[in-house]
Amino acid sequence: MRLSLHGAAHTVTGSKHLLEVNGKKILLECGLFQGQRKKTYDYNLKFDFDPQSLDAVLLSHAHIDHSGNLPNLVRSGYQGSIFSTSATRDLAGIMLRDSAHIHENDAEYVNKKRKKQGLPPIEPLYTLQDAERTLPLFRAVPYNQAFEAAPGVSVRFIEAGHILGSAAILLDLEENGRKARVWFSGDIGRPDMPLLRDPVFPGDYDVDYVLMECTYGDRPHDDISLAFDEFHRVIQRTLKRGGKVIIPAFSVGRTQTLVYCLNQWMTEGNLPEVPVFVDSPLAVAASDIYRQHHECFDDETWNFISTHSQPALDFDQLTYTRSVEESKALNERSDPMIIISASGMVEAGRILHHVKNNIGDERNTIIIVSWQAPNTLGRRLAERQRNVRIFGEDYYRRAGVETINGLSAHAGQRLLVDYARSVAGQAKGIILMHGEPVAAAALMEKLSDDQTLPPVHYPERLVNFEF
Repeated sequence: MRLSLHGAAHTVTGSKHLLEVNGKKILLECGLFQGQRKKTYDYNLKFDFDPQSLDAVLLSHAHIDHSGNLPNLVRSGYQGSIFSTSATRDLAGIMLRDSAHIHENDAEYVNKKRKKQGLPPIEPLYTLQDAERTLPLFRAVPYNQAFEAAPGVSVRFIEAGHILGSAAILLDLEENGRKARVWFSGDIGRPDMPLLRDPVFPGDYDVDYVLMECTYGDRPHDDISLAFDEFHRVIQRTLKRGGKVIIPAFSVGRTQTLVYCLNQWMTEGNLPEVPVFVDSPLAVAASDIYRQHHECFDDETWNFISTHSQPALDFDQLTYTRSVEESKALNERSDPMIIISASGMVEAGRILHHVKNNIGDERNTIIIVSWQAPNTLGRRLAERQRNVRIFGEDYYRRAGVETINGLSAHAGQRLLVDYARSVAGQAKGIILMHGEPVAAAALMEKLSDDQTLPPVHYPERLVNFEF
């Protein structure tokens, strides 16, 4: 029994791990590595194993850094099953199509430049057709139901609490009379987040080895309730002065969380009943899937639904804009409203138009609700720069900017420590992945004080572990 990390090793993207048992090969995740264009294209194009040799793929959740290279895997010859929860299967459908569209557009853009330089064209990493060929391979399995991925490999999906359908993957392995129980965390969610159930810890399952993410191993998160209190106060102040609230938000997960909170506050009379718009095609499609999978909602959400006879992600003031015309019409209005739009880092999509049209009014507020990468418009706004460039033109910012920390759907350092300590006295090893070296080092230092924990490893890519 052997495990090797082919991605998300000493970095946070491109999750991909190869498990070999009884001569069979099972791939855990098949995510896109994300970074500079040239580096990512070459890195993602080729696999360090033969895709046709794989017997199964197991997918923890639909985020692109975990699922986004599946169409390339299929394009390279993989024809087996992709096992996931049903909600992950449905979210992956819209996200892989969206990703394919981006790759096709990127290739078209690059090829225009290459043509001018007399260079041959490149092909997109994969196409919409490749994505469509991938989706029929998905096999949906309910949470907590055991299934055989390959001889000697029994699998269960356990609630991870990260996004809709997210799961830790519990693997019971048997080879030549030897047995091992391995826990793969996927991305670890946070307790007490709106909408979704809390993550389950591996300590409840008597595991031998834990493969766990450490994205925020160096950073404790602020209390989630304090973050939402601040979010509420900023909206109240803006609406009181007659302004618009503009929120760049990731389409899957963050948007639905914010919508549910606004629903609660308006339904319970804690926020003025102003129009709320979700203006992003991907976010609208993702919200449709969230509404189809209310079996993933937590008890608090069900209590709200039953008490108020009110759906979690629909209320009278909410509109999901589905056309360009509807989106453009929002910029003709001057009444107070809340607009949630993508992209989350304000680099593309309809959010650029909303920022451009509202940045000059001091009554308005742009609320930043997630980490912003360097050299993005979102980062420049978060830094409260006065002059910003949008669509090649300079704009002077009069609108306020507020940054709300603590809304991440990833576990912070304190929760990661508790997650690892849950297997103290039972596990034989903990393997850290999906985290930068600084984050991993900080987490390992925190864990080093606990003598009841097994050895903690932070392997480089392609390092093998024998079980």
